[in-house]
Amino acid sequence: LFQIIALCALVAVALAAPPLDNSQTVLVKETPLDNIGIDGYQFGYELSNGEARQESAELANAGTDNAALRVRGSFTYVDPATNVRYTVNYVADENGFRPEGQHLPSV
Repeated sequence: LFQIIALCALVAVALAAPPLDNSQTVLVKETPLDNIGIDGYQFGYELSNGEARQESAELANAGTDNAALRVRGSFTYVDPATNVRYTVNYVADENGFRPEGQHLPSV
């Protein structure tokens, strides 16, 4: 009985997933040559549909028990219903994930 319920749940999730749209073209792709992942990383891209993302990270407190990545970045998307472009800037570090955007409520 459990296996049938699990299978039904899996099928429901698969059917609810949005269809993949592979028709977008990458307009800009940034990949620095020093992106080997030892002390951090950096990347970014922009798609023809207005979506974009950029992110960079650095290793803080290296060699200690408190070592952590400090990540800064942003992502942009276009609401297909309204054609409005939204951008979210964020920081993720030892204090958690903190997004900011004009369309997001203030904390």
